[in-house]
Amino acid sequence: MNALKKILLLALPLLLFASCASQKDVPYFQNSKEVDLSKSQYLYDARIMPKDQLTITVSAADDQAVVPFNMTVPTPYTTNQRSTYSQAMLQTYLVDNDGNIIFPIVGQLHVGGLTKSQAEEMILDRIKPYMSEAVNPIVTVRMTGYQISVIGEVARPGTFNVSREKISILEALAQAGDLTIYGQRKNVQLIREDSTGRKSIYTFDLTDANIINSPYFYLQQNDVIYVTPNKVKAQNSSVGSMTTLWFSATSILISLTSLLYNILR
Repeated sequence: MNALKKILLLALPLLLFASCASQKDVPYFQNSKEVDLSKSQYLYDARIMPKDQLTITVSAADDQAVVPFNMTVPTPYTTNQRSTYSQAMLQTYLVDNDGNIIFPIVGQLHVGGLTKSQAEEMILDRIKPYMSEAVNPIVTVRMTGYQISVIGEVARPGTFNVSREKISILEALAQAGDLTIYGQRKNVQLIREDSTGRKSIYTFDLTDANIINSPYFYLQQNDVIYVTPNKVKAQNSSVGSMTTLWFSATSILISLTSLLYNILR
């Protein structure tokens, strides 16, 4: 009994130390009081990338003056087993690998690398020569199909649509249900592809509040966030695989032994 007490007394400090160590790795923004947040005072605006889909609307008081610049397509639907078409919807523009689109009347436009407002100004300048000064058109550009993916040790991994054309890494993780207890807070990776197709990987430490000042805090379309598992999850996975392997091997051995016994008896 005395020996058992000694073992428990020796083990207790180790358990407390392990508990403190694990708790220290879990909270976000542990140094928030030491971070200079003035460096994060800027407004992020997403830039148009190859393979983006855009909707472009040109409007004015004189509807007929801007009709040639608003490409529409009929929307099909089926009623009583007959195909028909509903009210036309605006055509979307797919940005090619060179960052170009083909716009009505004016032809090819290079929009790759521009922000939404920059693209609107550029398109407005290109269409003004085709109408009178009294028309005073307004151009509105929207990105459709803006997506990001979150995989790894999160509650709900998947691909998510972004409606606001702006999302931070924290908002993306929130949409995925946040990290599980097995996710490494200090090793969250961002996989990004630029306009030339070059891939880059950046690493975030969520326990460090300086993440807010990172130039990669806001995500671009098609970014992938990967949350790596910690050692506990890796060990559990290894133990689970080995247990299954041992059970399978034991089952086969028992079957062979039973077969040999029935043959030789």
